[in-house]
Amino acid sequence: MTTYTENAGAASAPALTVDELAARAGVTVRTIRFYSTRGLLPPPVIGPRRVGHYGQEHLSRLALIEELQHQGMTLAAIERYLEQLPAGLGAHELAIHRAVVASWAPDTVERLTLRELEQRAGRPLADGDVARLAAMDVVARDGDVYRCDVGLLRLGVQLLDVPMSLESILAARGVLVEHSRAAAQELARLFQGEVSQRATQEVKSLSAHMHPLVVQALLTSFQRSLKEALSDWLPGPDGS
Repeated sequence: MTTYTENAGAASAPALTVDELAARAGVTVRTIRFYSTRGLLPPPVIGPRRVGHYGQEHLSRLALIEELQHQGMTLAAIERYLEQLPAGLGAHELAIHRAVVASWAPDTVERLTLRELEQRAGRPLADGDVARLAAMDVVARDGDVYRCDVGLLRLGVQLLDVPMSLESILAARGVLVEHSRAAAQELARLFQGEVSQRATQEVKSLSAHMHPLVVQALLTSFQRSLKEALSDWLPGPDGS
């Protein structure tokens, strides 16, 4: 499990009380305490007057747990999934994992008012924010409501705070879509011979088991490759 520290960075600064965390995440305080006792959430940072404070990592982890529940995972299965995550994941990495988990299910598009959209996003959304979400194909205006890709919403909201131009974000999205589609097609060809002789029910069962495993493998491989690529031009801890 990830160990939460005060040095996790500004994005994970522990600024929320347990009541505020519950309100932002849309769960009860009792649920947060229950998750904490089961080890699903890292402990808060204890501040003055022995008050625990939570950060963005806790919000992202709660969102991931919620998505895993939506996929039909039991609490024991969720515990095993979280235990297998690489150590040291921050809020943004957890948000990526949630987006990947959401991809296991069929696309979910809901019609939301602006107020409902803001409630789902967990924050007020200015006109510019909505425009950026629309450019990322997360939302689309439809009269007085918005058609929202719920699986992408939280990741899209996270990207609103990333110090990158919209053009760069969209270009990065294009690169990921292109290469992930190519990888998916190649994997499908590899699996085709394996399942061609199986009964329909066996194929469905194999697909259900392989889908999350393949996605997890791709995500882990991508994270390592990206870290290696960035290390070629980002300065190290010693400034070199």
